[in-house]
Amino acid sequence: MNITRENVDALNAVVKVDIAKEDYSDKVDKILSDYRKTANIPGFRKGHVPMGMVKKQYGKAVLVDEVNKLLQDALNKYLAEEKLDVLGQPLPKAQDDINWDADGFSFEFELGLAPEFEVNLKGKKAITQYSIIADDKMIDEQIERIQKQYGKLVSQEVVEKDSEITGVYANEEKDIDNTVTLTLDKFKGKATAKQFIGAKVGDVITLKTKGLFDDEHDLMHALKLGHDEVHGLDIEVNFTISEINERQLADLDQELFDKLFGNGEVTSVTELRAKIKEDAEKQFVQQADQKLLNDVTEYLVESTKFDLPAEFLTKWMQTAGEKEMDADQAKEEYEKSEKSLRYQLIEGKLIADNNVQVTMDDIKNHAREMIKGQMAQFGQMNPSDKELDDIAARVLSNQDEARRISEQLISQKLLEVYKEKANLKVKELSYENFVKEVYGDK
Repeated sequence: MNITRENVDALNAVVKVDIAKEDYSDKVDKILSDYRKTANIPGFRKGHVPMGMVKKQYGKAVLVDEVNKLLQDALNKYLAEEKLDVLGQPLPKAQDDINWDADGFSFEFELGLAPEFEVNLKGKKAITQYSIIADDKMIDEQIERIQKQYGKLVSQEVVEKDSEITGVYANEEKDIDNTVTLTLDKFKGKATAKQFIGAKVGDVITLKTKGLFDDEHDLMHALKLGHDEVHGLDIEVNFTISEINERQLADLDQELFDKLFGNGEVTSVTELRAKIKEDAEKQFVQQADQKLLNDVTEYLVESTKFDLPAEFLTKWMQTAGEKEMDADQAKEEYEKSEKSLRYQLIEGKLIADNNVQVTMDDIKNHAREMIKGQMAQFGQMNPSDKELDDIAARVLSNQDEARRISEQLISQKLLEVYKEKANLKVKELSYENFVKEVYGDK
């Protein structure tokens, strides 16, 4: 067997594999000999079928199968030995009818080669690294929510601005009959809220669904309808008041602190505020990190310039998926996936250059911590090591889950590289201002 390569250019090559008779003949003869021992052909005793008849019936199929196996093994070994960084998979070049009666065969494969490039994390323009803080306004709002949650309801005669109103939304035509508890601040327009002020138990308020809430999800909850049913819905519904209450805020005392955090963990309003701030800012880190990861990814794709074997990849995509595509479909698919492919190559380069590694111990430890956090949500605060190990083993027996955790850890380690080496500028701001700046006023 002989394998040669011709580099068409820096991104494309053709590999030629020449297979001689001596490369496959022994294997083919052995398989046919085994077939002869077990073949059931009318007129012949088992094991006594003439070899000529076996070759005539099975020879070509066995030959084709063995040559293909030999070809695939040789090609994979060659790519590994030559350390060729290929994109996609080798594509066999079209051949006219192969003469399977010949003593040797030649096959050619097109290769798409990964480009060589450098990654520069130190761009001229600094990327913003957000540091999100819990400001006094947020802490005050959180404390009020806690006081409401643990407060008590006091019955009222009439609806006031801050009342909690229980009642039934109804529309006979649309078969709407849903009991909810609401507060007036949920409504989009002030005029709607005014309709409720001064109302009593038993009063019926007629409301238009169009523009009733800012968010369609609120309308879905109010009417107990699906998204498609509420989208563009413009009808009248009646709301019959069945209960009016004032929610009196819970006192900020030791009893409340112990309910929230355990006995003696928090002993003053000052400590409560500090605890709320600490917990909130821990959660903000994940959002800030995700934003940084997205921005650095975007920067790297835009600033790292290299060519790709686009024609080869487009051709490869025609047969790579479960469903074959024509040339136009493959071109469209390539254009959609090019950005993702570029980042995969950049990420691979960064992983190699910075020796980013994820070990099995890393994956197990991450799975354990993830499970520990989930168990804590259900009140299991101190699971044993054996419990954690057993659950982690079950989780990681799922290859998709193990791969997902591995990818998460790679992203975390790359994020550490970005924080250390990229040109970043830290910007501290409140969560409210972070949302406005990053996502706009929505």
